[in-house]
Amino acid sequence: MKPIPAPSADRGRSLGLFALASALWFTPVVRAVATSPAAPPLALGSRLELMVDDFLIDRLEGVRLQQQTPQSMGTVFHFDRPWEGVTSGYTSVFKDGDRYRMYYRGSSDPGYTIKATVKPDEIPVPTHPQFTCYAESKDGITWTRPNLGLHEFNGSKDNNIIWVDRGSHNFAPFKDENPAAPADQRYKAVASSNYDGDKRKPILIAFVSADGIRWRKLREEPIITDGAFDSLNLVFWDSPRQEYVAIYRDFIHGVRSIKCARSKDFLTWTAGEWGDFGDAPPANLYTNATTPYFRAPHLYLALPRRFMPWKTYFPEMASSSPGTSDAVFMSSRDGVKWHRFEEAFLRPGLHERNWAHRANTPAAGLLATGPEEISFYVERDYTFPSNRLERLTVRTDGFVSAHAGYPGGELVTKPFTFTGSSLVLNYSTSASGSIRVEIQNSEGQPLPGFLLEESPLIFGDKIAEAVDWKHPQGRTDRSPLSRLVGKPIRLRFVMRDADLFSLQFK
Repeated sequence: MKPIPAPSADRGRSLGLFALASALWFTPVVRAVATSPAAPPLALGSRLELMVDDFLIDRLEGVRLQQQTPQSMGTVFHFDRPWEGVTSGYTSVFKDGDRYRMYYRGSSDPGYTIKATVKPDEIPVPTHPQFTCYAESKDGITWTRPNLGLHEFNGSKDNNIIWVDRGSHNFAPFKDENPAAPADQRYKAVASSNYDGDKRKPILIAFVSADGIRWRKLREEPIITDGAFDSLNLVFWDSPRQEYVAIYRDFIHGVRSIKCARSKDFLTWTAGEWGDFGDAPPANLYTNATTPYFRAPHLYLALPRRFMPWKTYFPEMASSSPGTSDAVFMSSRDGVKWHRFEEAFLRPGLHERNWAHRANTPAAGLLATGPEEISFYVERDYTFPSNRLERLTVRTDGFVSAHAGYPGGELVTKPFTFTGSSLVLNYSTSASGSIRVEIQNSEGQPLPGFLLEESPLIFGDKIAEAVDWKHPQGRTDRSPLSRLVGKPIRLRFVMRDADLFSLQFK
């Protein structure tokens, strides 16, 4: 973040005049007007807020919410062991202390393979039952399969298989951060099955583990029964609300969708509530990949695989496994109401095998693999011998931005209260672009000392940079925001060729 340089001599005078003229040219005359004066202000406190929805936004002019483009970092895992194969998948990842854990289905069903596109030297392994497998990593990039010796495959226990019974199809573990969880249930998982007496009735059953490796059923009875569950169903601990959340598959009017249920004890659950996508058109969400964002756990982020069963890329698959898939980005603050972008967050791409019916499934889980990047993983080449896991990255908090093009624009927030003494931004501009910030009262009137023309000229590319206001006399107040704590305010961002990813008061 750079302040406007002090002018000196003729050159300084011309630069100062240029900066002043630019600031005046780029300062819209329009002022924010309180559109909902009766609504109570949002209580931000000191939590991080991402620009993934309109939660904070009251008005946009020349600014839009824009998805970012993930960057491929290449293949990090091949499902190429004899107990894995062409239909391995349904991957979950999470950080656990100083290591990362990965769980996935080991499966091979050559009947799904598009034989016309398989090379002669790529002969799928024979069909075998489904297993749950485990891998781990110290950096989220290089993954290894520990030799666990727990379950036999083809006469040997030299493998990384951790579960072979009912539920292996979509076994989905997580680490339970509930401080009241017993030590022998520190890791939990859910998986679908059927009632023994009624094969047509799908159920969700629960598992527990002390170490994340050796698992047992929590009980014989299911924990949730009001769903189809024929996908990767997910459960996690919501620390801000102090409860468990389940996001799981069901069908509504023949369309694959999701439900949300909650529990205080992991055993007794509320009835599932259908996902509400507002005015968005119906979409087949084959998986949901929902996770509380670890930097802002009040916010759920999801990367569902969107399935188009009526579009088939390979004619050979039209009768057996039609359809094609991409991935979309969604966010929610309660697991029921969702903000979904309709443009694909991840396209199948140039690799032709990713245009097969059920390729491009994002793994459940987001990992910090560096101070400036978030990694997520996508299953590619599904049903082919090259079935693999690809790592993709976005900048920290960089899934969506409030974006202004070169003509410029502004974003005005709803009224809110905060705690802290510093406003920290995650932003990126071009060399010619910039951001200025004005603080207003709840009615939209600028506050003295925080007028737009008193804002520093913000430009550059920062993950976390504090805004420094300077008083007209040149004296820097170390905490000018402190006097506004607890009072309803608005922020007005005036932007040009810039992206704002997140903000936080600290």
